[in-house]
Amino acid sequence: MPELPEVETTKASLTPLIGKTVRQVQIRYPKLRYEIPSDLPSLVDFCLTAIHRRAKYLLLDFYHAKDNRQKTLLIHLGMSGSLQQHIDELPKKHDHVLIDFGDDGDNGSLSSLNNGDSLDSIITLHYHDPRRFGMMLWVVNDDYIGTLDTAERFLEKLGPEPLGDEFDLNYLRRIIHRTGEKHKKPIAKPIKALIMEQAIVVGVGNIYAAESLFLSKIHPLTPACRLDDDQLSLLIDNIKQILHRAIEQGGSSLKDFTVGEGKTGYFQQTLLVYGRDGQSCTMCGTILENVKIAGRASVYCPHCQPLTP
Repeated sequence: MPELPEVETTKASLTPLIGKTVRQVQIRYPKLRYEIPSDLPSLVDFCLTAIHRRAKYLLLDFYHAKDNRQKTLLIHLGMSGSLQQHIDELPKKHDHVLIDFGDDGDNGSLSSLNNGDSLDSIITLHYHDPRRFGMMLWVVNDDYIGTLDTAERFLEKLGPEPLGDEFDLNYLRRIIHRTGEKHKKPIAKPIKALIMEQAIVVGVGNIYAAESLFLSKIHPLTPACRLDDDQLSLLIDNIKQILHRAIEQGGSSLKDFTVGEGKTGYFQQTLLVYGRDGQSCTMCGTILENVKIAGRASVYCPHCQPLTP
């Protein structure tokens, strides 16, 4: 599944489209996790003005200057989704949506070029998703009559961004020990399960949780409330460093994640524990072991990450 670094990498790959205008929208296969809005083609003649990331969601802002209308599209890549930009390339089997973008001076689309427009001036954004767990939903749509609460539900209960200042020792300690909540015991669930909860902190997926815990020498099954301030501080620092490094290296291209023009990231080449069950630890040579936590495989080193009683 594309995690925060992969989504951030995708966001960066889309920046060349900012300032371009939608010329044509084609919905090829509407069935994803939620059905693609049938009025998605209403984006035609809207300009893409900004792209944001919140947790693992992309938010694309569109504006129609002539009519002073706004639209915001929420996109989640699901398990196997990707957004790829192509020029004059036929759609692939699992391309669900094609969006043609052109410069303000363009007056055509791939289907109707005129007034001297060239095919090279059109960039087509392909939403590709073989497993169909992704989403494309409206968050804002000035032309929409009805409710948009489906998309808002996914955004309203998210925790802080792990790379922001809010995610620090004071915050995590307060969450774990339920500071200010009377008659509630500190959280004793495994630390790995806790840092993967989107309501606690967003975007720390399985890959990056496993790598951060390894660098912090913390067993993934350690009850959260048993960690002292030094351990929590180290874990927070390693989460931030791991995520920054993954973003710099274009994310982890496990299975079929790609961005831009189908390019892949290469952070997976530096993984120390994730996916290495049964192999030797790069630090001490001990054979790495695997335990399931909240239904997810959790690889760790029993020597470097001892589980203390």
